[in-house]
Amino acid sequence: MVAEIIALLMIVDHEIKEHRIQDNMSTCLKHKREAMRTIKDGIEYRCIVSEAELEENIDGSKTIKKLIMK
Repeated sequence: MVAEIIALLMIVDHEIKEHRIQDNMSTCLKHKREAMRTIKDGIEYRCIVSEAELEENIDGSKTIKKLIMK
């Protein structure tokens, strides 16, 4: 399933290491601020709006299988 999502990305050495779906941009920016309080060198956090291929977990939650960057 492909959908437009808001995601919080953790970027290490110019490579996406982790991505999490967020409910809205406000929540994403809040989590970004919290993560940046413990930031280490070479780690960047970014909120994006993008299309993504999603998959549904056993508990019904959705996770990002693949980001579709345009």
